[in-house]
Amino acid sequence: MDLVTPSIGLVFWTTISFLALFLILRKVAWKPMLGAIHERERSIEDALNKAELAREEMSRLTNQNEALIKEARAQRDLLLKEAKELKDAIITEAKNQAQVEGAKLIEKAKIEINNQKVAALDEVKNQVASLSLEIAEKVLRKQFDDKQKQEALVSDLLKDVKLN
Repeated sequence: MDLVTPSIGLVFWTTISFLALFLILRKVAWKPMLGAIHERERSIEDALNKAELAREEMSRLTNQNEALIKEARAQRDLLLKEAKELKDAIITEAKNQAQVEGAKLIEKAKIEINNQKVAALDEVKNQVASLSLEIAEKVLRKQFDDKQKQEALVSDLLKDVKLN
């Protein structure tokens, strides 16, 4: 049992040695280790805070990008709508202008046809008057004593004249 029960001197010196070792380790090893552990905790905490801030910033930027995309789409739709309205207005105006120009051309053609008709009638009248004057002149030049010969000449001359 002596082996199991230590002597008081051994216990005393073991306790002193343990306390000295404890104080030395506390001063030399534990403070730097605890300081390093606290520093590591702080750096991890800072990294987590920065990651949270970065996540919030990404979320904000994503929302902002979505808003910008929506605004760009709305502007694109508005521009397309305005372009379509402008195209429709231009087409309508062109159709109206073409109808007006067509009506003017038809009116001018009608006027030209009427003018040519009047000119043709005037020319026919002039020809008829000319022919009548020629017939009268021929009749007057040939003054026959006999009335029957004059009538025969007029009827022969009238047969030669063809009116359309």
